Amino acid sequence: MTTTTTITDAVLAELHRLRAEVPGVTGTVVAAADGLLFCADAEGARPEVIAAMAAAALGLGRSTSKEVGLGPLGEVIIRCRQGHVVVYAVGGARLLVVLGDEGLDVEHLHLRSRGTVTRISAALTA
Repeated sequence: MTTTTTITDAVLAELHRLRAEVPGVTGTVVAAADGLLFCADAEGARPEVIAAMAAAALGLGRSTSKEVGLGPLGEVIIRCRQGHVVVYAVGGARLLVVLGDEGLDVEHLHLRSRGTVTRISAALTA
């Protein structure tokens, strides 16, 4: 039997792994597509607020991608003066937020995050 604690631990392990494998990642958040926080590895940030704002960004990205007819949304990237916020869809009902400093290699993140998204999705549907 899979428990909520087991699922949360599996997702947190994936967040820690992504943070360790990709230089420049400073925090991660997993939430429902409606903005409800599931878990986070983001010291110094407000994960509940990040989850809600990322859900809005993901929704806007999905609507925009549908409107312009370029296929399903892969991610939303927000570039800031001191870093990045990247929001990935995790299936249709969840999202992954990756916070990164100005040294984040976004292409490397994209390569590493594919497996992370797949494993998080599998853990959440277990």
